[in-house]
Amino acid sequence: MGCGAVMTFKLGSLITNTESPIVVVISESMEPAFARGDLLALWFDKSPVVIGDIPIVHRVTEIHINKKTGKQYILTKGDNNGPDDRGLYTQYKHYDNWLHEDHIIGKVKGHFPFLGYITIIFSEQPKLKYLVFGIMIISTLLWENKEEN
Repeated sequence: MGCGAVMTFKLGSLITNTESPIVVVISESMEPAFARGDLLALWFDKSPVVIGDIPIVHRVTEIHINKKTGKQYILTKGDNNGPDDRGLYTQYKHYDNWLHEDHIIGKVKGHFPFLGYITIIFSEQPKLKYLVFGIMIISTLLWENKEEN
């Protein structure tokens, strides 16, 4: 079962051309467009980023293009946030207050309300995750034992 899930995820990565074909919204920063727990489908293509695009997972609010190099400099912001995302960009090498095209791993192309909430529940309640995992293992062992008899 786990192997099938990994293979499906990897196949999705190949088809969508992104390392993360699906992501879960973990905060309220994009409300009302996306709610906490929504599952988003991402797709990476070579089309230029435009204002209004949602590269994971905040909306593009400004774009500056270097006239000499043609390189895009992108600013994003959560719809429900006050300030823009410049404070989040410090994780990238060569930080200069802007995202660059190579920081984008995909744009939101699909939205499935609340389907990702189980991920949030398991993250916030790790004991529940272990309980469910344990039940799955015990069920599998009992099922295999039942088939042998």
